[in-house]
Amino acid sequence: MQRKRRLILPLFLSCIVLITCFALCRKRDMSLKLNHPHNIKGVISYKRSFGDLNETQLKVAQAIGISPLSCREEAESLKNQLDHIETNEYYTVDSLTHSLPYLIPSASNLLQTIGNNFLDSLEKKGLNPNKVVVTSVLRTQDDVKRLRRGNMNASENSAHFYGTTFDVSWKRFEKVEDEDGRPLQDVNSDTLKLVLSEVLRDLRKSEKCYVKYELKQGCFHITTRKMTSLK
Repeated sequence: MQRKRRLILPLFLSCIVLITCFALCRKRDMSLKLNHPHNIKGVISYKRSFGDLNETQLKVAQAIGISPLSCREEAESLKNQLDHIETNEYYTVDSLTHSLPYLIPSASNLLQTIGNNFLDSLEKKGLNPNKVVVTSVLRTQDDVKRLRRGNMNASENSAHFYGTTFDVSWKRFEKVEDEDGRPLQDVNSDTLKLVLSEVLRDLRKSEKCYVKYELKQGCFHITTRKMTSLK
């Protein structure tokens, strides 16, 4: 019995030492996490790189999207054919005043891909995480009428009618806070815009989407090119 006790005591002390060492090793780093930017090139010209006009986006939207809705009440009947989009780990949905948070499945998948690729690119380029901000999604004809009261440049025949199209801001991004509370250095919005442009350029080149650079609205106007079976 005494021999067993002599064996157990060193084992017990060893466990305490290991636990203590592990706890010390696990001590959180609360220093400011700095950005270490590298390999950020952007595109040569936003207008030239993203010049898919409304006519181009409208053509594919009409071919693969839903029929235009006259009012928001009609959207209720199509919820089984559309994906509801909401703020998640890949993107943030802005407070939508002139649109509804619904997209056809292929457009919803495209939006998630953009958000995921953007986060991956930031990490690879040594930048702290930020999410893209969605500023406009599905519009009804009533929405466009209200929008045109304050903005006569808003198109009466918009690709936003078809659930294929969404706008992503190039002015605003949402910083992703560290889970352990470690402070993160901010990333300049101009730098984030460059990285986002690279992501969109690559997706556009692979024929996943059409993209229009909107200067006055401060967004990228994006339409999926992929048709998927509606739910």
